[in-house]
Amino acid sequence: MPVPFGITRREYLAVFGDALERFAAKMKPQLVFLSAGFDTHRRDPVGNLGLETEDFGSLTNLVLDCAETYAGGRLVSVLEGGYDPEATADSVTAHLSELVRRSEGKR
Repeated sequence: MPVPFGITRREYLAVFGDALERFAAKMKPQLVFLSAGFDTHRRDPVGNLGLETEDFGSLTNLVLDCAETYAGGRLVSVLEGGYDPEATADSVTAHLSELVRRSEGKR
């Protein structure tokens, strides 16, 4: 999903959510495979699209909503990358925290 450099966090989340929903509604996946990259974090020296750590929790929830709606909650998440070790670690923590929080809510 191409986005312009300098897009605001709010716009990025909205564009991502809209594109994900349109694509999922068209494809109706039976499994959601998430290549979880964190190079869009503002501290990342390669990607840097200005996202903050907490945005990755929001993005995770958008993908989880898609998985629940179309794939019976089936989701595989694989770490893709991020080039600032601290920002990546913090973002992975936010991502995993949402995965755990949502899975505990189903018990």
